[in-house]
Amino acid sequence: MKAPAIDSSPAKSGLLAGAHVLAIDDDPAMRKLVADYLGGNDLRVTAVATGAEMAQAFAEHAIDLVVLDLRLAAEDGMELARKLREDGAIPIIIVSGKQDEADRVMGLELGADDYVMKPFSPRELLARIRAVLRRYRIAREVLGGRSDKRRAYRFAGWELNLGSRRLTSPEGRRVELTNGELNLLQAFCAAPRQVLTREQLLDLSRLNCAEVYDRAIDVQILRLRRKIELNPAQPQYIKTERGAGYVFFYAPLAVRFFISGWPRCSSAARGRGPRRCRA
Repeated sequence: MKAPAIDSSPAKSGLLAGAHVLAIDDDPAMRKLVADYLGGNDLRVTAVATGAEMAQAFAEHAIDLVVLDLRLAAEDGMELARKLREDGAIPIIIVSGKQDEADRVMGLELGADDYVMKPFSPRELLARIRAVLRRYRIAREVLGGRSDKRRAYRFAGWELNLGSRRLTSPEGRRVELTNGELNLLQAFCAAPRQVLTREQLLDLSRLNCAEVYDRAIDVQILRLRRKIELNPAQPQYIKTERGAGYVFFYAPLAVRFFISGWPRCSSAARGRGPRRCRA
């Protein structure tokens, strides 16, 4: 028997008021708890039990964030997470049990933004939802709402592959980056020649659950420079704007792919901008 979707429409007040959260859990009591608590805290919530109901919710609503229980009785929650990430850049918080460390790690590797462990308090879930939504909102403001269909960035012989999360040097050598360093470099490539403040970089570097803190931004920048700059003391790519933040001075090539895997590129006028490859 199909479980009825729970739809909670809260009053619209607060910073992230009206954001629409989709919760997928096959436990009716958990669906009601999540819908009631989040709905009472300025969020709109649709709670469903299956992947089919999840797809229907996406067809009927503009969803801002997904809370997904990986341990569904009748289907593979990990497969649902994979499909969500393949279909777009929707923020995802995964839910797992205390003993399911392997599932949490796999979920994060698939691109989930955060996780909570059962049993969890609704207050903790609300805090994590707000934090993830806030990071995505800042990312949209900084990156100008650009499409997330990019698969790689290339600059001065370097290649940052967003799918495999790998940086390759001009000599073809893989350069190991921490999660925070990789997210920082991605943020710089996505917003070239723009001043990014430490606060903006802090939020952008925390995407995909990176553990980066305000006082560590300068340290992360220093370490990143040591890995990509010929002379870190006189950087050519990541430059400091005193009292403002940092600027990435190289305009990278943004690579997108067809389903077949081959990129299609159109070149801007020589010297006037990056080449762009489009799907």
